Amino acid sequence: MADKERRVVADNRRARFNYEIGQVFEAGITLVGTEVKALREGRASIADSYAGEAGGELWLYNAYIPEYLQANRFNHETKRPRKLLLHRREIGRLAAAVQREGMTIVPLKLYFNDKGRAKVELAVARGKKLHDKRETEKARDWSREKGRLLRDKG
Repeated sequence: MADKERRVVADNRRARFNYEIGQVFEAGITLVGTEVKALREGRASIADSYAGEAGGELWLYNAYIPEYLQANRFNHETKRPRKLLLHRREIGRLAAAVQREGMTIVPLKLYFNDKGRAKVELAVARGKKLHDKRETEKARDWSREKGRLLRDKG
């Protein structure tokens, strides 16, 4: 899906550094009205959040959506668990990967699609060890340096 069709509200940039990203899924998310309005203002954080299975359903934990200021006493709880909307087969596949292979479900992006619906891009990921992170950083530095050398030479 092109980025022009969706407006990204929150991006988990640390996830690609801390985890080896596997299969990626798109899931809907159940929100209350004030959460949608706060997201439309573009203020949210999914940096410390994760998804987990409970009771045959998938939930997003620890995602921060700030209170909507105009809502006064009818506001939502900022870090409440939010239900993710996926097909039962996808939920089963994700839960099996977490239990069997020691993977985790990490949200990568929170965005509005072309129809104006809030969506979460989830990935099945495995945590990187310290030496893997160093190697990733080394490869990134080398590609940056290579680009500088080619630009200066050409």
